[in-house]
Amino acid sequence: MTENRPGYDAAELVRRAVARGVTVGTAESLTGGALASAIVTVAGASACFEGAVVSYSHAVKERVLGVSHELLEERGAVDPQVAVAMARGARERLGVDWAVSTTGVAGPEPHDGHPVGTVFVGIAGPGVERVERLDLSGDRAEIRQATVGRALDALTTQISFPANA
Repeated sequence: MTENRPGYDAAELVRRAVARGVTVGTAESLTGGALASAIVTVAGASACFEGAVVSYSHAVKERVLGVSHELLEERGAVDPQVAVAMARGARERLGVDWAVSTTGVAGPEPHDGHPVGTVFVGIAGPGVERVERLDLSGDRAEIRQATVGRALDALTTQISFPANA
């Protein structure tokens, strides 16, 4: 199981993004806007945060984020390739330097053959596309909260690399 550990938080994401002069956005399925909400809670977030797409349905993933219909049909939404495609689509559609996406199963039931707690966090930035798989434990709220924390940490970590500044 992936540890539900704390990492960089929204305040640190905003601080580092502003210091590096980069913009960020989110594409959320599993977290349903909670990730964007965590970011905009930070005073000064408007200096780096451009917006979010909550793409709970396949149709919105396709229409708004540009995730291919074939990929969604073949793999389902709970997939590392879909997570990266969501982040890439958010980066393009929102016109940001960096985007992070969340997709997975918060429960209470498994979905598309994936157990509760299976989560993918996608990152897209200049020359970077990566995905992190999380295997989280807890109830629906705990899984969603842990996903927000890991997504903030993953994005902050990526924009912190000197080569990615």
